[in-house]
Amino acid sequence: MRLRLAFPLVLALAFFATLESHASDLALVGAKIYLSPTETPIESGTILVRGGHIESVGPTASIKVPRGVTVIDCKGLVITAGFWNSHVHILLPGLLHAENVSSEQITSQLQQMLTQWGFTTVFDIASTLQNTNLIRRRIQSGEVKGPRILTVGEPFWIKGGTPVYVKAFLETNHLDIPEVESKDQARQRVRQQVRDGADGIKIFANSIESDGILTMPADLAKIIADEAHSAGKPVFAHVSNNQGIEVALQSGVDILAHTTPMDEPWSPAFAQRLVDAHMALTPTLTLWETVSPNATPEELEKGMSRAAEQLGAFSRAGGQVLFGTDVGYIDRFDTAEEFKWMSRAGMSYQQILASLTTNPAQRFGYATHSGRIAKGMDADLVVLSGDPAQNSAAFSKVRYTIRDGEVIYAGK
Repeated sequence: MRLRLAFPLVLALAFFATLESHASDLALVGAKIYLSPTETPIESGTILVRGGHIESVGPTASIKVPRGVTVIDCKGLVITAGFWNSHVHILLPGLLHAENVSSEQITSQLQQMLTQWGFTTVFDIASTLQNTNLIRRRIQSGEVKGPRILTVGEPFWIKGGTPVYVKAFLETNHLDIPEVESKDQARQRVRQQVRDGADGIKIFANSIESDGILTMPADLAKIIADEAHSAGKPVFAHVSNNQGIEVALQSGVDILAHTTPMDEPWSPAFAQRLVDAHMALTPTLTLWETVSPNATPEELEKGMSRAAEQLGAFSRAGGQVLFGTDVGYIDRFDTAEEFKWMSRAGMSYQQILASLTTNPAQRFGYATHSGRIAKGMDADLVVLSGDPAQNSAAFSKVRYTIRDGEVIYAGK
């Protein structure tokens, strides 16, 4: 009789012990925690993660770490919400034709390009939609370790407007991105890409050709933007000069993909026009150095300084900056230079942190569950080896990248 009574009791105790041991999947202990760009950091804090979400966060002395969880000692380290890169391209050779590429190879390429720099979410703003969909399905299934990917798929450029630097790449890699030949075709393509899973749409307001810069007519750009907006999707615009920005303004574009250092400075009034139009900006400052290998040091300093000045004007006007590097088009993966130039533009570390976290989460509709560290939020986290309050380059010194509570990158 005693045995029969004791057995259910043992089962019950085991059940509750199991509940306790699995109350949190992960504990990050002893870090300086930046909850958001505007909140006072916790100097020595602990984060408990369960089921892909933050279960609790607070001073280490007030958080009890359950038995049986994976503990990461973060003493001397810094934790922020997971980073967004709002301007990437899933176009590196190691990611193309993904049906023929192993999961290990894709994971390795995404690590080199994205996850080792803290990116838990990225917005791909020009690739081939079918291939990018395949990669993100493999990430979602757990087969590949990588960031959450939002995508625009194929960009929209006008007839004769395939950029000169893209043509050879498309031919070499057996890719086809069509040109827009009519307004009706443009409408139909937007609808089809949205049906196929595109999270946004991108237009080339300017296309660089061998004989100059081709500009998309504003009425065509507006048709594309209106169709995307009717489906609830944001619109990005590649711009090469201020004329392209005018097209973006007239058509209702949401995000400028670049500054325009080849053109005039942005006056306070010009920057205010962008802010009044509710535009965001991905600065991609490092791009200009990368694509100018033959420039003299003086020419490079002048161009980079112009780009930084334009970012500074936009930021001072209250514009929403979204961190973006154009990686995938360029192969400079290290983000330290971008942070340096953002600082030179006058952005504080809090503003840079916002560009990596709260700004994109708000812009793209994720703010209720992403971009901050708080109870119930997605467990997308970055562990840094240095404090960006001391040096913005610390944003590039990533020890761990965690997405949905899973470590997808662990450095040394």
